[in-house]
Amino acid sequence: MASSSLTSVMKDGEGINWAELPSDLTSSILRRLDSIDILENAQKVCTSWYRVCKDPAMWRKIDIFNFLDKGHNLEIMCRHAVDRSQGGLLEIDIWCLGTDSLINYVADSSSNLRSLKLALISPITIEGLTEALRKLPLLEELEVFEITMWGDYLKVAGQFCPKLKTLKLNCFRSGLGTPLHVSDDDALAIAETMPGLRFLQLFANGLTDAGLKAILDNCPDLEHIDLGHCFNVHFSGDLEKRCSERIEVLRRPNDGVIDIDLSIFEDTVTVDCDYSDNDLYDI
Repeated sequence: MASSSLTSVMKDGEGINWAELPSDLTSSILRRLDSIDILENAQKVCTSWYRVCKDPAMWRKIDIFNFLDKGHNLEIMCRHAVDRSQGGLLEIDIWCLGTDSLINYVADSSSNLRSLKLALISPITIEGLTEALRKLPLLEELEVFEITMWGDYLKVAGQFCPKLKTLKLNCFRSGLGTPLHVSDDDALAIAETMPGLRFLQLFANGLTDAGLKAILDNCPDLEHIDLGHCFNVHFSGDLEKRCSERIEVLRRPNDGVIDIDLSIFEDTVTVDCDYSDNDLYDI
């Protein structure tokens, strides 16, 4: 439908008047931008684009990336984007910013949330994330990418997010060749509380064969397991056979890094702004 709409506004030898595009096509185009670009740029192009950007349907997914200092208070922008969703937010990605207050603002405003992805958000505490997860009963995907793994929130995620199908716990640390700590705490929490998992990614986790066995014993629906850099797993006994028989996709500890470009974190800049919380983005 978008293609036919585009054709209808084009004439031979003439360019496109972007302000006159059908709203559904404009919406389709603008959804390819990240949330910051929509708030800071796209919605200011013209009145018709502003109307599209105000539509709650534009805010079913929100991504806030703080890789470069753009001179904005990104937490305020994130709250504003959540407000625009009017309770319809389904997916949110928050990278390199965040507080307990922000993550709970998201949870309080978005009970229908299906996907939560958090990366390098060290100001958020275990207690803050735990409190937020209790409010997200429909959550199906949880991804946490951190300098160190926390662990204690996993049981809460399993208990209060019974629909969880995808879990990604990725530990970003310097010196990926250094020895890992040994701990099956995360694995046991997963085994005890997340029987419905289908996709599990544990990068640079300290689990052992015992932890992997517990997961296989208690998560019968698992189809994909990624154990990149989980060097305490050796597939002793019948673990190799069990995985080959049950798991459709298995990434072993030495199979390479996860599908995330780790270099994106090297030049991350902390934003330090003093904007007040107001209607900065309403024009």
